[in-house]
Amino acid sequence: MKYLDEYRDPELAAGLIQRIKSLSRKPVRLMEICGTHTVAIFRHGIRSVLPENLVLVSGPGCPVCVTAQVDIDRSIKLARIPDVIVTTFGDLVRVPGSGSSLAREKAEGADVRTVYSTFDALSVARNHPDRKVVFLGIGFETTAPTIAAAIMTAHREGLRNFSVLSMHKLLPPAMEALLSGGESRIDGFICPGHVSVIIGTSAYEAVVRQHGTPCVVVGFEPTDILEGLYRLIRLLEKNEAGVEIQYKRAVTPEGNIKAMHLLHTVFEPAQAAWRGLGVIPESGLKIRDSFSIHDAAQSFDVEVPAPVDPKGCACSEVIRGLKTPLDCPFFASKCTPEEPVGPCMVSTEGTCAAYYKYRV
Repeated sequence: MKYLDEYRDPELAAGLIQRIKSLSRKPVRLMEICGTHTVAIFRHGIRSVLPENLVLVSGPGCPVCVTAQVDIDRSIKLARIPDVIVTTFGDLVRVPGSGSSLAREKAEGADVRTVYSTFDALSVARNHPDRKVVFLGIGFETTAPTIAAAIMTAHREGLRNFSVLSMHKLLPPAMEALLSGGESRIDGFICPGHVSVIIGTSAYEAVVRQHGTPCVVVGFEPTDILEGLYRLIRLLEKNEAGVEIQYKRAVTPEGNIKAMHLLHTVFEPAQAAWRGLGVIPESGLKIRDSFSIHDAAQSFDVEVPAPVDPKGCACSEVIRGLKTPLDCPFFASKCTPEEPVGPCMVSTEGTCAAYYKYRV
């Protein structure tokens, strides 16, 4: 199969593994930021073929996992309003809030609907003009442009009953927060292919300059990841900091200019609360005043008490790369995909779910 098999070539993979082992001398900790990378690394058994001095840790790349508890609680409050229909992507429904979840609220009668795109949520709004339809906007720069397009469509059509609760996150500020925090020893980043298609590699240059931490944007097939690791190790062994693109078939330095224009037309940077990382300046996306009629944060006066994080759950430390799921006392006992305690076990991109699925 062209454009797939060539990235799974066993001989090419073996050669890359050998080059990594030959080159890698320093003990290094590399963070894969993207949850899809985490899953791909497990699926292809990549950790097991790396030299012992090379450690991979997972980071804050799962959109459901980094959604703050207060935002989960706010979403649940919105679902309790009688004339509101809450629409969302599937994983968020199962994330436990401080005292409930969207799934539980749905079981108790709230109108919570899972959709596959923001435009499905727009259809719900068109079909129910007498109801208020709220879409829960989560995710990184990858999803924000499509949600911006949906808001612009709603604005153009005069769909005043459609709004978005924006809980979007921007990745480079989170990388900056991780490095500035000083808790997590990170020698290099395996940067996400999906986000980088939109923002380009120039978005990482400020972080690299400030902290001297190299980044390589990597694809999702096994030889992509191995080549990305080789490039990172090569930079580290030469004591060089830079941004490289392994995923050249999809990513450019400037990114997708049209998508970024769409994003900035509707959203502006704002501080955002992250699970595990706290409040980070300019790390979220607020809907601009010109589209405020579609901003659920302004349309609904919802007060949320101080959130209660699940006691004993290690998701916050897992997101920062300070712990692995195996360090959590609940992993695979009290916390399973069927009965998750924390969000990292809910999402298919969550680190705990990956550890559980591949029985690490």
